[in-house]
Amino acid sequence: MTSRKVGLTAALTVGPIAAWRFAQAYKARAGYPHRHPPADDPSALGLAFEELLIPSAGVDLPAWWIPARGGAPGPAVLLIHGWESARDRTLPNALILHAIGVHVLTLDVRGHGANPPEELPLTAGEFGEDALAGVRALLARPDVTAVGILGHSMGAIGALLAAASEPRVAAVVAASTPADPYRLTRQTFRLAKLPLPGPFAWPLAWLTTHVFLLPRGHTVRSVSATHAIGEYAGPVLLIHGADDRVVPFSHLATLEDAAQRAREDDPAAPDVEVLAVPGGQHSWLYEFAAYRGAVARFLTEAFGGPLAPDEAETIARATPATRLPQREHPFSSITPDEGGLRTLAKAIRMAGGAKVEQVETGGAAAPEVPA
Repeated sequence: MTSRKVGLTAALTVGPIAAWRFAQAYKARAGYPHRHPPADDPSALGLAFEELLIPSAGVDLPAWWIPARGGAPGPAVLLIHGWESARDRTLPNALILHAIGVHVLTLDVRGHGANPPEELPLTAGEFGEDALAGVRALLARPDVTAVGILGHSMGAIGALLAAASEPRVAAVVAASTPADPYRLTRQTFRLAKLPLPGPFAWPLAWLTTHVFLLPRGHTVRSVSATHAIGEYAGPVLLIHGADDRVVPFSHLATLEDAAQRAREDDPAAPDVEVLAVPGGQHSWLYEFAAYRGAVARFLTEAFGGPLAPDEAETIARATPATRLPQREHPFSSITPDEGGLRTLAKAIRMAGGAKVEQVETGGAAAPEVPA
């Protein structure tokens, strides 16, 4: 370990004051997403749509309603994007669902997309609250006969939180899901290549997580996907890329185990389905035919239509769902530039803490957005 790395580690472990300052700096860096307004709308994929506003805790969330089968009554799926993403990134999933006759509602989570910035740091709790608002908007529509949710990454946590709060959710697809807040915070340390040995990193992640959740009044339990999946008794499909470098593949097993334990005492509860995608990374899993087919089969089985599962799977596998041409951006909080976690040590020093050398990240940034 270099002398600079030793300096940072020492500063963070010599006492609670430095650790507290680190947690406060982390909250300031990682709690406010860079917003990326949608660059495309559903017409880019030939989909008819309607602009909507979905009210959620005093915020009107911009959304698109994408009807299928000419608007005939049928099941609908709410799409929830991830961190520093927006509803346009969900459009390939909308294309798949439209092809199998399922209506779609996709919205910008608060502090993201076309929404204004938030005054308080955002957590998975806000993803869950906005997902729940979307679900209830769908349940109120006369042309919707059943409601499912498909979420990605932070949006997948939000999907599970919403389903745990609303028993009328018929099915959940959760892709690339962080298992719990502690693991997610610890992983951001790794992505930023902060030189924190395990015996110190986990206590620091514990403190940082609690400090991060405090402004919104959340608890670790209330924003944990592991807890939520145990509370939701409906059908769940968990999908994870085997080569995910943002949310490690091990999170999948943690979630599956929690769900299966919760269902042991309820023989009537459906088993949790799991799809591991060989070669799949954190994002763009819809580009794999196995993903498209599994999602289509799972949802049509859960909804009881509108197509037979075999037919839906065949159609979905043949649907050309690929990422839209747009600028890709790394997770801003772990970039090597000013403002990312690389500068946390500097923030501590500027706050009046012990002398700390700036951490060396080797110029590394996340290979893709943890969205």
